[in-house]
This record gives sequence, structure tokens and C-alpha cells, in this order.
Amino acid sequence: MPLVRSLSVTSLNGLPQWEDEDLPVEDLLLFEVAWEVTNKVGGIYTVIQTKAKITLDEWGENYFLIGPYFEHNVKTQVEVCEPPNGAVKKAMESMRTSGCQVYFGRWLIEGSPYVVLFDIGSAAWNLDRWKGEFWDASQIGIPYHDREANDVLIFGSLTAWFFKELSDQFEDKPNIIAHFHEWQAGPGLILCRSRKIPVATIFTTHATLLGRYLCAASIDFYNHLDQFDIDKEAGERQIYHRYCMERASVHCAHVFTTVSQITAIEAEHMLKRTADVVTPNGLNIKKFSAMHEFQNLHATCKARIQEFVRGHFYGHLDFNLERTLFFFIAGRYEFSNKGADMFLEALSRLNFLLRVHRSDVTVVVFFIMPANTNNFNVETLKGQAVRKQLWDTAHLLKEKFGKKLYDALLRGEIPDMSKIIDRDDLTIIKRAIYSTQRQGLPPVTTHNMIDDSTDPILSTIRRIGLFNNRTDRVKVILHPEFLSSTSPLLPMDYEEFVRGCHLGVFPSYYEPWGYTPAECTVMGIPSVTTNLSGFGCFMQEHVADPAAYGIYIVDRRFRSPDESCNQLTQFLYGFCQQSRRQRIVQRNRTERLSDLLDWRYLGRFYMHARHLALSRTFPEKFVLEPNAPPKTEGFRYPRPSSVPPSPSVSQHNSPHQSDEELDEEDERYDEDEEAERDRQNIKAPFSLSAVPDGKKKQHGEYRN
Repeated sequence: MPLVRSLSVTSLNGLPQWEDEDLPVEDLLLFEVAWEVTNKVGGIYTVIQTKAKITLDEWGENYFLIGPYFEHNVKTQVEVCEPPNGAVKKAMESMRTSGCQVYFGRWLIEGSPYVVLFDIGSAAWNLDRWKGEFWDASQIGIPYHDREANDVLIFGSLTAWFFKELSDQFEDKPNIIAHFHEWQAGPGLILCRSRKIPVATIFTTHATLLGRYLCAASIDFYNHLDQFDIDKEAGERQIYHRYCMERASVHCAHVFTTVSQITAIEAEHMLKRTADVVTPNGLNIKKFSAMHEFQNLHATCKARIQEFVRGHFYGHLDFNLERTLFFFIAGRYEFSNKGADMFLEALSRLNFLLRVHRSDVTVVVFFIMPANTNNFNVETLKGQAVRKQLWDTAHLLKEKFGKKLYDALLRGEIPDMSKIIDRDDLTIIKRAIYSTQRQGLPPVTTHNMIDDSTDPILSTIRRIGLFNNRTDRVKVILHPEFLSSTSPLLPMDYEEFVRGCHLGVFPSYYEPWGYTPAECTVMGIPSVTTNLSGFGCFMQEHVADPAAYGIYIVDRRFRSPDESCNQLTQFLYGFCQQSRRQRIVQRNRTERLSDLLDWRYLGRFYMHARHLALSRTFPEKFVLEPNAPPKTEGFRYPRPSSVPPSPSVSQHNSPHQSDEELDEEDERYDEDEEAERDRQNIKAPFSLSAVPDGKKKQHGEYRN
């Protein structure tokens, strides 16, 4: 594969011009090391997978990924081949000679990057010796019962061994850059530095270990960042050795990066080092040639969700599906960290508002969070069977009616309805109607939960009383499994489901980045996030009026829990009051923000981190100009020109109108023209501090 320059960010409409940094990639080798290379565990897999293409475009044959070998993953994701680089091949052969299994191939994702995979099991016999060497290098001991930490140490030792074998073959060039992700890759970095291996190292933390543990325990985290006894907290949670590995990795790295400004603040207190570069997470954006194409996809996917809802609520389908909105929350089942607790409370208040104001809007809310289940709920499966049976019955009768109607029209007669529908047909119709009767309420969960009585979501639903009653304007469906197109219940993959919904709601308390709202944005679906998520902070920096673009940011940092919940409720209620036309316009605006999240733009921060690492490791060869660091801030998407200035920009801008009224209007609105005006009115650079001045110690900063 030929070496090519990285894409210029000037190709992205509306984004500022930025001169990419020239690196002699032909004289460099870039390695990214992560436990989630070909091994999906969490969000880091998505980061590496989506970023591979843009990195490969820049580095070509000199880009490699290093990860652990798991046979079931390799069989389905990796095409094994011989390394084209002679030095890499020689380093692998040297390790194989010593009894360690090393595999090489192409990872079958977009771009097909090269991967080097180490078999942990084949080198496990070295564990005791490597534990001793790691203790000598870092004074960190690893308990025998922590299997993951032991595997991580083996992986790190193999990584450092590989870099030693590789670098010993080079004198002046090529120079090596090694980028390590998260604490699982940390031991390799620590050993490289302690053994003085000539490698430029970068360490990225996507979320601090201790931060995730503390927030999961419902501790007032952000208000007490500078007050925690870090060693004591880590020891009480029996992760002290892991925390030490993470902290040592941070301090050993030539360059330390985090994925968001909020995580940089957290890392400064938890890991005691200020981030050198913030490297936001991006996605591969595939633009449609015409604006209306993603709107058509929304309509198509929404129709499939409506079919599921028809079956789930059979016998209680007394609401208009054309006036029904679909909201959802998705992700790991972290009840408080992901904001499911606040979302449920806001839904209770939204239900009250919709009932009091006698709104004809119904909201169906999906919770897509995997939990322990036995199997599908029988009542849920029955609902889909009833829906299919009614569909088949309706089509059978339609064919009979159509034939009789057709014959009557050919004879020039006005059809006699009493002859078109005979007694047998009426019997079939009545039986179909009776089959829709049900004794109980539509279930709130699609599966049989193992811990039904103690499940946090179900317990909260019982407390607030959202049982899918006929009078409820908010209906709740818990789907405790990830979505799949092969499911007999809701046969849609996640992307199709998101496209079919109207709003994603992610009021997280702890979210270092937040891929779920980012994915909503690139699909043109509005979303709710918070100012404690990396994505929310990023959008506040870049967009003058996020709500006008369909990004609703709940203040969970400087408001009490009740105030934050009220704000979320107002966002949801305001969204429900929008007309169909307003929602279409908002989706167009939301989709326009996708350029901000494109790796072609965000990849520049990784480029700067590599250049900075080289300048610190090999200062005689690489020099970084003092004014070189790019900033995540520096421009803002302006308020859309069709939205007039208002002190309450989060609300819809005109009185609520019916769909019929708006359909009859000839509005002078041109989305392309508005988008072009936005691009021409990008604001001048500005600086936004991580914590507003004077607020770090304010009494009004709450844990919620």
C-alpha cells in the first residue's frame, strides 16, 4: 500500500483550515497497543476500529496494531498472513524461537490494518519471572488471584520484548512510535521505559479506573475531586495494584492524552498528571449525496419500530402511532453512571405534564441495556404472534374484497357491501377482534429478568408507577439485550433502530466521552447529553446554540439533582410539543454537525500527540514549534439563521401547530441555504476553560 498524506481537514465543510504537521512517515513505524484490538470489550474497540482507516491513509504499510490473541476472535476477524516488513518478521521469529506464539495478519475492518497478536497462554510459564522483573522496575506487586491483571502483565511483557527485538535491528531509523490505550496496555509502556528501549510512547486514558469505581458507588465525585484519599479509595476497592499500573503508565509516557476535557480534569486529580493533548473520539462519517436520503431512512426504520409497538401493545393500542414519539437510552447497565435513574424520574414528570395538558402525543421509551435474563417474555412473543396473525387475516380478506369489488366495477355496478362481506367474513373479523383482548397490561420488559425483584430499572418503574396503563402518555419497554437483526422479537440492528427513533436520551453522570449521542448525531437523530460527558462538553465548545441543532445538554454539574431532572423534563416536554415539520428541520441541523465528529477532523489531535512524543524522545531529529498544538476549541457553529435570537433557545420558536397546519403552509425555508450561511458565519477562535471561573468551589455544584 503506498504511503499517502493524511486528508486535509479543509475538505470538511465549515471547519477551520489547519495545516497538518509534516512527519516523515516513511522513516517511522507506528504501533497502537490495546487489549481491545480484535477483541471487543467496550468503547475502546470502537475508537480503534473506526480510527484505523484514517490512520492507515496517513501511515500506509508502516502502521500496525498490537493486541492479545483469542482464537474465536481471530477466526472471524483476522486474515492471517506473513509480515511484509522484514524487521517485524525477524522480531516475531525471535519470539517464536523462545516458545511464544505470535500471529500476524490483516484485521478485517475498514482499511484492513496489520495486527500483531500475542498468545497469552503460550507465555504464561514466564509469569513468575515477569512478575519479579515488573516489581524491580516499578515496585508494583500483582496478586495471584487477579487473573485479568496477570494476563495484562504477560501481554505487557510480550509487548516490551517485541519492541526490544524490533528496535535492536535499527540504528538511526526508522524511529518507533508506540501508542498505548488504557491500563491493560500500561505494563508494556512501563517496561519499555525502564529498559530504555528507544520508543516514543503515548498513553491515552479513556476513563480512569478509580473514577469509574467511585461514580458507580454514587459518591459525590466531581465536587470532591481534590479531596479523595486516592490510595485509600483504591485499596478499599481492591484495585490498588491496577491503579498503580495505570498511574505509573501515565507518568512514564512521553505524552499523556485523554479523550475529553472533563476526563483531563479527572485525570489531573486521580492520576496526578495534566494531559498534554485532548484527543476526542470520532467516527467514520458517510455522507449521503442528497439531504433527504437519511430522512427517508428514518421513515423506513420508524415504520419497523411501529410494527413492533403494534404487537407489544395489542389490546391497548388506543393511541395514534402517527402522533407517537420513540425515545431510547442504550449502553452498559450502569444505572446511575448512565443516568437511567434521572431519566426514569423525568419520564414520570413528563407523563404527568402530558396528561395534565391533555396532549395527544404518546411517548414510547426503550431501555436497551443488557442484563441477566432467562429468555424472551412469553407475553411479548405472543403479542408479535397476534400482530402477525391479524396482518395475515387482513391480507386474506383484502384479496377477497378486492376481487368482488373488481367484478362489480367491471359490471358497472355500485358494489353492495352486504354481498361483498358475507357471514363467514364477518366471523373471521370478529374472531380477529376477540384475539386482541388481553387480561393484563402490556409488559414493561421483553425478557424474563433473573433478578426481577432487585433490578434497579424495574424497581424504579414500580415506584413511579409507569406500568403502561391506558391513561399513561409515556409507555416504557425494557429490552435487556443488545439489538440484533436476527432477533425474533425486534429484528433490527442498532443503527437501524437509532435511525427509526426520534430522540436519544443519555443523561449520564459519568461518561468520559459518550459514543451513543455521537452516533445519534451522525445519523441525524437529536439527543440529550450532559455537561459531565465528554461529548456534551465538546458540543458546548463547538456549537453556539446546541439545542437548536438537536443537542440538549443537561446541567448536572452546577445544579441540584431535582433542578437537573426538571431541566431534562422540560427538554423532553418541549420536544413533544414540536410539530412534525420542526422535527424534520431539527434532524437536518443535527446531521450537519456530523462533520465535527469525523475522524478526518479529529484525527489531527492524534497526529499532534505523535509529533509531540517524537520531539520529546528524539529532540535532535524532531522539533515541534511552540505554537503548534491544535485545540479542540477555536470555532463554533453559529445559531441557525432560521432561529431568531431568544433568551430561551432550548424551546421551540413558535406556538405549537398541528401537522395539518404546517403541511398547508408554504414556508420559505431552504435547508441548503441555511447550511451555507452557517459555514460563512463561523465565529472567531475563543477559549473555554474546563471549569467556569469561580464555580469550582461553589456551593451550587452538586452530585446528581
